[in-house]
Amino acid sequence: MTDEVIMWLAPKPNARLIDCTVGEGGHSKLLLARIQPNGAILGFEWDHALFSRVQNEMCLAYGDRFVLVCENFANLERVASSRGFKNVSGVLLDLGLSSWHIKESGRGFTFQNNEPLDMRFSDKADLTAMEIVNYWKRADIEYLLFNYGQERFARRITREIMRSRPLKTTFDLIEAIRNATPGGYRRQKIHFATKTFQALRIAVNNELDNLQTVLPQAVNLLVPNGRLVVISFHSLEDGIVKRFIKEQSRTGTVEALTKKPLTPSINEVVRNPYARSAKLRVLKKTLISE
Repeated sequence: MTDEVIMWLAPKPNARLIDCTVGEGGHSKLLLARIQPNGAILGFEWDHALFSRVQNEMCLAYGDRFVLVCENFANLERVASSRGFKNVSGVLLDLGLSSWHIKESGRGFTFQNNEPLDMRFSDKADLTAMEIVNYWKRADIEYLLFNYGQERFARRITREIMRSRPLKTTFDLIEAIRNATPGGYRRQKIHFATKTFQALRIAVNNELDNLQTVLPQAVNLLVPNGRLVVISFHSLEDGIVKRFIKEQSRTGTVEALTKKPLTPSINEVVRNPYARSAKLRVLKKTLISE
């Protein structure tokens, strides 16, 4: 949703922005073109391999206008302060997986390839999906699949995971899920393993807690009338963002600029099927009179 990001962040020449999820740099490149000549972006990329790749390309191209850090965005305020980005006019959170993670990381994010059950955004993190499916207790795995994946066959899938141990690769896990789910469920549009993979990835990367942690920090860093744009990809994320905006609006700290989440156009979904579940919300920081 690049057009929507540009429209709602409304970057001005010489603005200072923060991209909390740089990925391969697509949004940052577009924003840098609009905040010339002296505008700058602080970018966060948690994955060291992707960080190195983007740093080699973008820091060379943009110099000190693009400051890239290999950090979890949960540490937003501390890092921004240390890099001189205390007052910014816009913050972007694009919470989706980058195409690099799916196509090139080899960490088990895709159903298409037989890869190790890793699912870490950062190879420095400790917990992996392999550890969860092989060593966690039955009740904990079932809770994870039901609450993080919203998987209605959580109990059956958990039983099959326990029976199939050890599970080492994505294909091992997919086979266990296939054995646990009815044929009709497996013929749905969405891949029958999607919700289980989603639940594991959320747990491995502590995604929901990180999102709850970063939202108030982002608002703190915004100047009055500065904007926060968040793109989420499942209902749990969107629910956290929705509740945060609602709560902060009551205090007069922010104003919701999107009453309902924006969704991608049909043309965009055709071009990029990964975008089909995207929801975009925007808030503006308000100036509170004393």
